[in-house]
Amino acid sequence: MERSPDWNLYRSFVAVMDAGSLSGAARLLGIAQPTVGRHIETLEAALGAAPLFTRSASGLRPTRAAEALAPHARSMASAAEALLRAASGQPADMSGVVRLTASDIVASEVLPPILTDFRLAWPGIDIELAPSNTQQDLLRRDADLAVRMARPTQNALFARRVGAVALGFYAHRTYLERHGEPRDLADLRHHAILGYDRETPALAALDTIGFPVGRDLFALRTDDDRAQLACLRAGYGVGVCQRPLARRDPDLIPILADAFGFDLELWVVMHEDLKADRRMRALFDHVADGLKAYLAAGR
Repeated sequence: MERSPDWNLYRSFVAVMDAGSLSGAARLLGIAQPTVGRHIETLEAALGAAPLFTRSASGLRPTRAAEALAPHARSMASAAEALLRAASGQPADMSGVVRLTASDIVASEVLPPILTDFRLAWPGIDIELAPSNTQQDLLRRDADLAVRMARPTQNALFARRVGAVALGFYAHRTYLERHGEPRDLADLRHHAILGYDRETPALAALDTIGFPVGRDLFALRTDDDRAQLACLRAGYGVGVCQRPLARRDPDLIPILADAFGFDLELWVVMHEDLKADRRMRALFDHVADGLKAYLAAGR
């Protein structure tokens, strides 16, 4: 009976796909570069496929065969990591690893104090925090828990609605001292507005109130929410911010609160099979309670 290729070969393959070179993959995996090279050669031979990578000026470029293999290899990687996290747990003494994903802003600005309190209560549980504005697939076990800004649509998920976070326009005090406060939405067009390259809920909300916008309206465009928040705090211009988050900084002043604002639902989600895992459920409940407190502080 023919044996399937060793998992380590696929692990090296995924690392080369991510790093774009043998040396970069070796650094990611903590193994020698020649070992990664042998793994790729062995995998190509085992699959009987065309070469998986070709050399280019910028490094290794994946072939069509590699692109076809990649999603399956990544699924294997997610499953293997979930298996390790599950094996790490000792339910009796509440130890092990939990992987939590949330949007960039929630992960960097909202969750740190919540997770710090959790660590004090459960020091045996290690947390892998994965900031991403791209939803991680909980069914594929890319993460164990997620904080979502919209109602989950997948089946087989256990979800709790925490509430709704309000968003609105803000500007730093120093910006308003230099440029004055916009009188209405029409006047806002004469100010430096922080925005995005792509469509976002904030842009869609503006369109619904008769204030259509395009990329050319923005004095600064970035798809990195953390960079946009940093520019808002630096006094670059007017931008959208979560109200509970803005209220932590007395120098962030609400702008046109009566003319513009919208809410995003806040959910905590896990795979329903994890509900019986004590450490998973402990973090799930703690994050949900912490987010409720965050929303309450912003009212």
